[in-house]
Amino acid sequence: MPSTVRVIVLGLLLVLGVPGTARADLTAFFGGLFRSEIGVGELESTTRSTRGLAVGFSLIIVGLEFEWSQTGGDDLDEGECVVIGDVRGVCTPALATGMGNLLLQTPRGLLPVQFYATVGAGVYRAGYEAIDENDYGFGTNVGGGAKVELIGPLRLRVDYRVFNLSGGDLVDSTPQRIYVGANLAF
Repeated sequence: MPSTVRVIVLGLLLVLGVPGTARADLTAFFGGLFRSEIGVGELESTTRSTRGLAVGFSLIIVGLEFEWSQTGGDDLDEGECVVIGDVRGVCTPALATGMGNLLLQTPRGLLPVQFYATVGAGVYRAGYEAIDENDYGFGTNVGGGAKVELIGPLRLRVDYRVFNLSGGDLVDSTPQRIYVGANLAF
């Protein structure tokens, strides 16, 4: 009798222990990055276009995502930024980020909109390519958004993040990003 109970318990553990189907998605996005900068005696805000890619996978309500984004800076060669003295105090650097994020989201398929909150960490590079000056550092981000079903596996993604960047002096430490993107679920 004890061996029969063991077989039943082991069978139940195998059936219940099998994870659900993992879902994956790929997002190509375009948006804006908002930064505050100290100008001549006052705080100035700038908006730069940003673009990137994100790939992720999830199990029901918990997901993991990896993203890369690139935000343009002032083009020193084209005259967007007139340099008189130190370029750091006058011009806006380009910013590239690579982040790994944990998502907590509503289950997919219950509603045509899937809401999520996210927190993540990774690395960044801020720099001026024209003068070959770069800062590298560590960063974190927190945010949220929604994935809206359109047709079949195609969804619209809207996302907002606040970054906390440390380790360099070329970039504002708390830029904010908002984007829209095409999201393909598979």
